[in-house]
Amino acid sequence: MLNMQSVSKSYRHRGKTITALNDVTLEIPKGDFVSIVGPSGSGKSTFLLMFGGMLSPASGSVLVDGQSLYDLNSEHRAAVRREKIGFVFQTFNLVPYLTALENVQIPLFLAKLSDKEQKERATALLERVGLGDRLDHKPSELSVGQQQRVALARMLANDPPIILADEPTGNLDPETSQAILDFLQEVNKEGRTIVMVTHDMRAAGTAQRTLRLVDGAIVNGRKATSQETDFPKGDDV
Repeated sequence: MLNMQSVSKSYRHRGKTITALNDVTLEIPKGDFVSIVGPSGSGKSTFLLMFGGMLSPASGSVLVDGQSLYDLNSEHRAAVRREKIGFVFQTFNLVPYLTALENVQIPLFLAKLSDKEQKERATALLERVGLGDRLDHKPSELSVGQQQRVALARMLANDPPIILADEPTGNLDPETSQAILDFLQEVNKEGRTIVMVTHDMRAAGTAQRTLRLVDGAIVNGRKATSQETDFPKGDDV
């Protein structure tokens, strides 16, 4: 379960104060699939980074399974990320000089699994995403869609109960985007909690519910309409 309790966060940008989150209180139950939409500067990325243990609030508490993330020291917070949270990014964040297999092995290596266990699990995950014949290919030898599938396999390496996805279909063609969304729905049905930031109306519609952020505040928690999610493509998160 993910919780925010009276969370606020502001920034100074070009002499102005930007309110990213404004006294947000929210509960995301275990097994939920939530999409987060809103215009540029509405607080979506801040929201995701806080749940990922990478950005502390100015006030309030962020909890993962009842544990207050920012009451932990950096080492213990990193352990929570490693054990409980999987990340998917628009830019994939693959290591360019490692093969697909080696990229998926990274979190398994950090978890101190044996080399044999690492290779077996990484191979099985790449086969699950349809890349069993691309184990030895480096990112530059893969299509954009295949790179994202490597990233999905790496995300699942430590079997995380929580997945945080930042524009997971942002760089993909419609067919590949749908395949990624289908995969997220599949792992959600396995019981994982998913929080996804997106500008894509169709992507948002795959979630069980949608949170709309405006000026750092949540204004609804239902299925999004096209008017609420169809933002200009140039908007950042």
